[in-house]
Amino acid sequence: MELGKTAIVISVLSLVHGPIAGFENGKVTQACGSMNPNHGHHASTPPHHNITVDKNEFTPGDRIKVTVSGPRFEGFFIQARDAENLDGDAVGFFTLISADISQLLTCGNTEDSAVSHTSKRRKTEVSAYWNAPSNAPKHVQFLATVVEKYTVFSVKIPGPIVSQPGAPPLTTHVTTTESLVTSHSASHLVKPFNATGCGSTKFCVRSPVTCDPETEVQCFFLSFTREDHSMLVEMSGPAEGYVAFALSHDQWMGDDDAYLCMVEDQSVQITPAFMTGRSHPELDSEAALQDLAWRLADGVVQCSFRRSLRLPTYKRRFNLDAAYYIFLADGESHDGLISRHQRQPLITSRKFDITASPEDIGGSRSPLLIKVHGALMFVAWMTTVNIGVLIARFFKPVWPNASFKVWFQVHRILMVATVGITSIAFVLPFLYRGGWSKRAGYHPYLGCIVMTLAFLQPVFAMFRPSPHAPRRQLFNSFHWSIGTTARIIAVAAMFLGMDVQALNLPDPWDTYTLIGFVIWHVGVDILLEVHGYCLIRKAEKMEEDNIAILHSLSAVESKGHTFKKIVLTVYICGNVAFLVTFLAAINQI
Repeated sequence: MELGKTAIVISVLSLVHGPIAGFENGKVTQACGSMNPNHGHHASTPPHHNITVDKNEFTPGDRIKVTVSGPRFEGFFIQARDAENLDGDAVGFFTLISADISQLLTCGNTEDSAVSHTSKRRKTEVSAYWNAPSNAPKHVQFLATVVEKYTVFSVKIPGPIVSQPGAPPLTTHVTTTESLVTSHSASHLVKPFNATGCGSTKFCVRSPVTCDPETEVQCFFLSFTREDHSMLVEMSGPAEGYVAFALSHDQWMGDDDAYLCMVEDQSVQITPAFMTGRSHPELDSEAALQDLAWRLADGVVQCSFRRSLRLPTYKRRFNLDAAYYIFLADGESHDGLISRHQRQPLITSRKFDITASPEDIGGSRSPLLIKVHGALMFVAWMTTVNIGVLIARFFKPVWPNASFKVWFQVHRILMVATVGITSIAFVLPFLYRGGWSKRAGYHPYLGCIVMTLAFLQPVFAMFRPSPHAPRRQLFNSFHWSIGTTARIIAVAAMFLGMDVQALNLPDPWDTYTLIGFVIWHVGVDILLEVHGYCLIRKAEKMEEDNIAILHSLSAVESKGHTFKKIVLTVYICGNVAFLVTFLAAINQI
């Protein structure tokens, strides 16, 4: 038999925003062998696109113009193969015609043996020259995989065949498109799920923990009901795009068995997936699932399916009769392509065996380390630092200026506590993330500035000049400036930190409450400033018979000590009330 007949393969791969397994930039070399875009959807049939060539015969060294045309599509992938061995390596090389929409790639060991798209810009036609090598086979066939959008594509569309002069008849010829995987049709749920049986006949994960998906739109719900050697799964949640759950060996995304319900064209697609690292999930065929059903109404997506407890033929599907952490997530999707979830998934506090005794549990959308980080930062920069500054600024005359300065000792204790608490809280996000977070916006940058200023304050205080030294006034101004700057930036960091995905306190409650605290603190600060100003004015009016203003001021201030103590008591109570409110909110997420 002759050495080969060559096939030129044109794969058009989908390019959409935030790809799961697509290639927006056209770097599709990992699809050289299969020609499958691996979108987790089934190929469409019949094909909608045509392949044409500008000649039917060629000799080594000739070039053939290959054109793919048809309805608008988003990407392409071109290569050449032996027609008798369509699974073989690419042969020949290509020359670009439209460099703005196409690029050269290398498949196998042959340089420039493939052409692909450069962007997701839609097009109706693309052409490239295939250059026949010196060892070119006698016959060349054109094949194409064309994707109109992420969920609509055809794999290995057969094209025309060109041959070398005098070539023997083609004896082996494959012209059919890649066979399609038969999928299970999904039925429509007549009525929504409910929480009946949670903890008694089925294992449930709910958020909020007592919600019912039948009556509450904002209820995220996941249930597992064992039926002999299979498991019935029900999932529900408010989502414009998708809801999903995953089984994981740890509390980190990566190497997880996931299942998604995605809204697509007023229907719901139910599909398993696999999480690799912290990347988008790789969608798999739903052949492993049975009895698929869904419902889409009132902004709530619900789906159910059944799968065997063990699936030995599906290597990436976990055995259900083992203990796992359970993730429950939601987010947006477009044309069957999911986007990154905008908030932290709900994660169970420990591993659970869903085949064991039924339980009714909740979870947290914030990791413990991040919750502790937020709580400690609130304690430090809402309570200890503000009380300490207030005492140092307004309460020096309240406690006598004896050798043991009460106001100074209280101020120092609270400031040291602030630095210590901040230092502990500062390292927790790094322990959780294992490094710097690129998705937390400006919050970590502000946090680093606050940590630096908080650390410098006690260092500078060690070099404090004596009370009557010439540089004391300069030190006081510098000390006040550093402290005030740190407090202002800390407030900005708290505003941003409350909406970081790993914490994400309820909106807009968190913003309004923190604004309320700022108004409360500034109001007390202004009240004490006005009170001090009034004391000074009163002392000036009391001056008579050459009595020093300072003496009069001391006499008047002593009468205002009771007022200041009352204000301090009320302020501390209000401050603690705000603090407890935020700590309770953190505990609830």
